[in-house]
Amino acid sequence: MKAYNVKPEDWFKGAVLFLILLVIFQLGAFLGQAAARLYAEHETIDRLQSRISLDLQFLDVGNSTLNTPPNQYTLKDYLARLNATLSNPDTGIALVSIQSVSADNTSANFDNARLTPITLQNSEQTVQIQIASLPLYRYLAFSPLAFFAAALLVPVLMNIKPARKIIQPESLPQQLPEIAPEPKLVINLNDKTIGNGVNAVTVQLQNKPLCFYTALLHYCIDNPDAMLLHHKDIPPELTAQANKAFGRLMDLGHTKRKRPDFNANLDKTLSEIRAALDEVFAGYSEEKSKYYPPRAQGEGSRSKQHSYAMSGLVSSDIVIIGD
Repeated sequence: MKAYNVKPEDWFKGAVLFLILLVIFQLGAFLGQAAARLYAEHETIDRLQSRISLDLQFLDVGNSTLNTPPNQYTLKDYLARLNATLSNPDTGIALVSIQSVSADNTSANFDNARLTPITLQNSEQTVQIQIASLPLYRYLAFSPLAFFAAALLVPVLMNIKPARKIIQPESLPQQLPEIAPEPKLVINLNDKTIGNGVNAVTVQLQNKPLCFYTALLHYCIDNPDAMLLHHKDIPPELTAQANKAFGRLMDLGHTKRKRPDFNANLDKTLSEIRAALDEVFAGYSEEKSKYYPPRAQGEGSRSKQHSYAMSGLVSSDIVIIGD
């Protein structure tokens, strides 16, 4: 069984709305009943008028030309017989008089009746008759249809809906906050590009800086405390990693040249790597810092002691495709 969400103040509003709708629908029902009654009366009076017109030639209604009065006995008898035929309560019609001769047995129900005068014409003279009709209010009745229609429309107009089951907040599944993707260095050896894994921005590197940077990442992950100085040759392990990356490029068909000297022009190689990272991680300066080979600071002996190794890297920080 459905429960409905009805507030206390809605009961009063609903009752007022129900009464208004009931009055409107009942008035409509009264109009329909009155129209039906008037139509039935019209049909009955037409038939009665036709019957009297046919019977006039047999009735002694007098003659004004010959100055003869109507035969009251025969007319009263005729009126009585017609009224007996019309005595059904549903008919609601009675013949009151013909040519000033009134019926004796007209029911008391017709005391407040509506009188309808009718003039009939025969070959000799004009005949006046009067017909009584019961008041219209006698045929007006309460309509159950109006009651049920008002009762059904009240919830619709008040927009009363079944009460929804209240779910306790603790039973609702916790909606996890949407986590924005975190930029991560992506090196694709298949097309020699680096990207951030978040958007479509990629930069293509030459063979030497690409291989050296790939090797540098592996070396820094394996040796988190390493010191790589600008004025010294790169460690053999780093050279081996760079040669391995270059060999992979050869396998992929990107080059047929001999392996480059990764110690030569180291500053230029690092500058190309930094420029590519600046472009790829534009807007992500904090994330870029972990992948960015530190620049040498100062001049002379101080710059020579500066390491370009990246600290704090782990293998999950980078993605290498085609390795």
